[in-house]
Amino acid sequence: MINWDLPNVHELAVTVPAEAIDVMGHVNNTEYLRFMEKIAWDHTASLGLGWDLYQKLNRGMVARHTEVDYLAAAFEGEHLKIGTWIVENDQRISITRRYQIVRESDGRTLLRGRTRWVCVALDSGKPRRMPPEFLQGYKITATEE
Repeated sequence: MINWDLPNVHELAVTVPAEAIDVMGHVNNTEYLRFMEKIAWDHTASLGLGWDLYQKLNRGMVARHTEVDYLAAAFEGEHLKIGTWIVENDQRISITRRYQIVRESDGRTLLRGRTRWVCVALDSGKPRRMPPEFLQGYKITATEE
């Protein structure tokens, strides 16, 4: 059982592929960002806010600021669980998403992170208010203590 930091987690299982390993023999730090993006899209799709809707609305969420604490290394073939939560939504242009990556074999948290996402017009890249579909879909799923 995974000891998630917050309740109501959206989780995704990944197995560390060989191409994620760097010269140090462990998962490269940039790969963790890929894992975070992967679960953000997976969660977004589960909320009914996939790429097709983004295009239809001419709106999308882009990363504005990301903080990551790398706590332990992961290695090729390990099974990881990635968890995410929406912890803030300003009801205008931004949300904040938290992440936690845990190794399944021992339950150790390998990473904690957070990203502030900003709504932009796809055609210009300029910040725009979130449409009603985003306000409804990107509801806060957990509160931080």
